[in-house]
Amino acid sequence: MRVIGTAGHVDHGKSTLVQALTGTHPDRLKEEREREMTIDLGFAWLTLEGVGEVGVVDVPGHRDFIENMLAGVGGIDAVLFVVAADEGVMPQTREHLAILDLLQIQGGVVALTKTDLIEDADWLTLVEDDLAQAFAGTVLENAPMVRVSARARTGIPALKKALADCLAERPPRPDLGRPRLPVDRVFTIAGFGTIVTGTLLDGRLKVGDEVEILPSALRGRVRGLQTHKRKEEAALPGGRTAVNIAGLDVDQVARGEVVVHPGDYEPTRRLDVRFRLLADAAHPLAHSDEVKFFTGAAETTARVRLLGSEQLIPGESGWLQLELSHAVTARRGDRYILRRPSPGETLGGGVVMDVNPPGRHKRFDQAVLARLEALLQGTPAEVLAQALQSLGAAPLQEVIARSSLEAAAAQQALAELWESGQIIGLESGDAPRPPDLVISLAHWNQLSERLLDEIEAYHQAYPLRLGIGREELKSRVKLAPRVFNAALRRLAGEGAVEESGAFVRRAGHAIRFNAAQQKRVEALLARFAAAPAAPPTVKDCQAEVGEDLFNALLDLGQLALVSPEVVFRQADYEAMTGAVRAWIKAHGTITAAEARDHFNTSRRYVLALLEHLDAIGVTVREGDARRLKQPKG
Repeated sequence: MRVIGTAGHVDHGKSTLVQALTGTHPDRLKEEREREMTIDLGFAWLTLEGVGEVGVVDVPGHRDFIENMLAGVGGIDAVLFVVAADEGVMPQTREHLAILDLLQIQGGVVALTKTDLIEDADWLTLVEDDLAQAFAGTVLENAPMVRVSARARTGIPALKKALADCLAERPPRPDLGRPRLPVDRVFTIAGFGTIVTGTLLDGRLKVGDEVEILPSALRGRVRGLQTHKRKEEAALPGGRTAVNIAGLDVDQVARGEVVVHPGDYEPTRRLDVRFRLLADAAHPLAHSDEVKFFTGAAETTARVRLLGSEQLIPGESGWLQLELSHAVTARRGDRYILRRPSPGETLGGGVVMDVNPPGRHKRFDQAVLARLEALLQGTPAEVLAQALQSLGAAPLQEVIARSSLEAAAAQQALAELWESGQIIGLESGDAPRPPDLVISLAHWNQLSERLLDEIEAYHQAYPLRLGIGREELKSRVKLAPRVFNAALRRLAGEGAVEESGAFVRRAGHAIRFNAAQQKRVEALLARFAAAPAAPPTVKDCQAEVGEDLFNALLDLGQLALVSPEVVFRQADYEAMTGAVRAWIKAHGTITAAEARDHFNTSRRYVLALLEHLDAIGVTVREGDARRLKQPKG
């Protein structure tokens, strides 16, 4: 699931363009419709070829509502940057661009709107040249530009294709197994209770999950999930998600709080961050300045503790320790924005490096600054985790070689990842040493989901089959044999799947006949009971109950196939095999004629049975007779 967000100056046509793309006008407030101006976040969705369903977050362009805009752009995969052809680059064009650059929103498409108002083609070229100059050196430097008119419906197909191409290049959101949903909207529906929405990050939520609301630490339970007004049993990372939470009142949850699994995250009121002050900031940033802090959908005031210098001048970068007035929920690597409270101005932003610093740093402590610089480059554990993520499932030594870490650093990083559960062993190993074949938690979540989805899809398509063949499943998921076998063993060990010979099934799956099918089965088995040694042939069975029901009876062990034409009830097959053994023990050998007379049946059935017993190693043929096969040794 992917999400795009709009950006651009006020009245450049963002909401009108979203309506042209999706068929839904994102402005949901009465005041927005009356003023024809987006004030708060709006939401819609569309389907793009090759990508599937894509959520759209429409943000305000007016400078008075820039902070609402910040609540909507943190979790997007790409931006739809809107510039009106009749105005070109304007103040919020530059401010939104600066915010996107600070948040490192890498993917984007530029829509040059209202082109139906421009008769001079040279003017459009001049506007595009101005945009290229404004975007130079930013995340949108190479973004494609598409000329559109939402009202005239021109350029819309080309814009959809550009968006699809952009999203196709973006890597999927990793599933780190620690879901968090920054809340950007809270409301209630009669009969359902409290509903929150946001873009789900870092993991998945399932119906029935216990959840915690941070930083308020309230508990609830997921009663229902929706994506684009469609009910889901599970919500996946990266998708716009609505969560119906049981056990909480609507006034207990606010925008900026985060829905998580209990125990996965802790709120913090102190952060170590890397910061870049925008080159066009009106003033330097000084120690002890008060700022507004934005991350995800959260907003709070903060006091700046400038580390290593007395001030930052516009265009400079440095280290800050932020003392927050209210707790937020964040993780290392999150992007953030700082704004000056009054007069309102976007100062800059950067990346969170430590969400739980040990205390207030001494501002000019060189050891502290050296540690922060090392964190910026990445810890050995992060380097090793990145190497593992790029390889998927791989032998441990190959992962270490890919990381280029020295042996001691690699072992320390490995121990850290192993203890934190970020590495999964696919083959048994002796704790605390990881097994040889390893996989990252994020990759394992994706791989196990693929396997379980394929198994479930097979059950849905073939409910009368015991399970999917191992070889067919391996072919569908396209895994190397070692990885496939190890993954299945792990899923079986977790109780998610069951293996039965050459077949794999979801745990708890069973073949169940409906009333009509059960009646046909009973009629067929009655024919077997009437003539145990001369039962209906395979062709007769298939004609009476159908091929699927017949195969189900084989899978369930109620029938035993001894040749392509001959089948017995399992109990009759076992009795006849026992009788053959007993005859041979008493007489030394048995012929087809003797077996035929003993069972009072035809040569067709006894030959099929005796040849089957030869094939499975019960008997050995000697001329016209059979004797029991002697065990080796």
